[in-house]
Amino acid sequence: MAKTAADFLALVKRISLLDMNLALLEWDARTYLPKDGGPFRGELTGYIGEQELALTTGQEMGDFIAYFSAHPQELDEKGQQVLRLVKRDYDLNHDIPAADYAAYQRTVSDAQQVWETAREAQDFAVLQPEIEKIVAFKKQFIPYWRNGQATDYDVLLDQYEPGMTVAQLDPIMETLKAGIKRIQHTITTRGTQPRSDFMQRAVPEDVQEHLVRDIVQRLGYDFHKGDLSRSIHPFTVPLNRNDARITNRYGEHDFQMSLLGGVHEAGHGLYMQNFNPDFDYTPLSNAPSMGLHESQSLLNEIFIGRNPAFWQGEYGRFQQATGDIFTDIDEPTFYRGFMETKATLIRTEADPLTYPLHIIVRYELEKALFNGDTTVAELPALWRQKYQDYLGIVPANDTEGILQDIHWPGGDFGYFPTYLLGQIYAAQFLHTMSQTLPVTDLLASGDYSQLTAWRKQHIFRLGASLTPQELVKQVTGEPLNPQYWLDWMTRTYEFAYQVAD
Repeated sequence: MAKTAADFLALVKRISLLDMNLALLEWDARTYLPKDGGPFRGELTGYIGEQELALTTGQEMGDFIAYFSAHPQELDEKGQQVLRLVKRDYDLNHDIPAADYAAYQRTVSDAQQVWETAREAQDFAVLQPEIEKIVAFKKQFIPYWRNGQATDYDVLLDQYEPGMTVAQLDPIMETLKAGIKRIQHTITTRGTQPRSDFMQRAVPEDVQEHLVRDIVQRLGYDFHKGDLSRSIHPFTVPLNRNDARITNRYGEHDFQMSLLGGVHEAGHGLYMQNFNPDFDYTPLSNAPSMGLHESQSLLNEIFIGRNPAFWQGEYGRFQQATGDIFTDIDEPTFYRGFMETKATLIRTEADPLTYPLHIIVRYELEKALFNGDTTVAELPALWRQKYQDYLGIVPANDTEGILQDIHWPGGDFGYFPTYLLGQIYAAQFLHTMSQTLPVTDLLASGDYSQLTAWRKQHIFRLGASLTPQELVKQVTGEPLNPQYWLDWMTRTYEFAYQVAD
């Protein structure tokens, strides 16, 4: 039977529809699923995952890949880009036994429920057997996924950031470690410690949610195409450009957490809402990598949400929304307190200067786990030791330590470095944007439409049509460069801490 581009794209669409179902199930499991519904949900997730794998790696897909690889002229540019991406997935997974993959999906679904129980008990030992199962599955799958990578952990990194390796990451992280130390030394020895007592003032959760909704809408997040729910841990699931599901959490005495968390997730949602419509039902309707997806959430959270110009424009609205809570605090005092840097146990609550240290802890533990230097049972003790070494603090229990993130119960080993890469990408994009737009003036104005339009044109609409390396080079004119991150952090913290010349 003749192979046609239309038939090929029809198969790709079927896979996309199954992926949307899995994403919706994930969103529901982490927002509204009753606690006792976990086992049934695991069966459903495993079944759909098995169907998705069968289409992604089955004979029909293999035949299409073989045919169009030999006859690329029969596909237009879009078809060839789709072929590149589905071939990557096929090559990674077509040898994995379907029953094992379904069992893995069920294990991950169950583990996320157990994670919540472990958090309540403040005891990693409750979750440990589930993590050991997940790690065993990953180690079983790594030989199928290997494509010349030097280490097992390189294989996992490649799942989220194609082409990224330990050999590339290690020097980046060492550069950032040294840069963070320099900035900390400067603001400690030459700066003024900001007043920050007002940062713990009680702000009602409904007021916080109203603030988040207003800001993210003006940043471009479309509530006709997106949702904002509550969850234990903020997250976004990729459904489609007209259905972006994001969540947030709120704490009465931690308005900064909810504000920045909501702005962060809205960055993911904004990306999803603005993929090229021609990419619908294909893997092109995605970011080229998780690092680039994170770049847009972090551009929102850090380089906009923590920008002094942003608060010059937003603080009046913030005061109006919060009534008389902050009437005694002027904008410069508020901003300096908002930007205070100090060691914290919780990654999602960390300031952007110390945040990379949280990622380095997780990166080093994952790398050691999969490269054979430690075991799951040893992770809690290693976690506590590294927090002591890098941040000078130790968690009192596992809930504020190793159980704080859902990534490992979700099977996402290799994901954490993308948060750090996302910051570096974002700083580089902001620098490029600043060459053609008056970014400071636009942020101070409160009208962010030009900034959003630039992102739509240069990043969002491209989806996954380019590799991460190609996209960064096309947008900024150079490869990934951590110096822009260091430069921004230096300027911003010296301003916040009023560093004397």
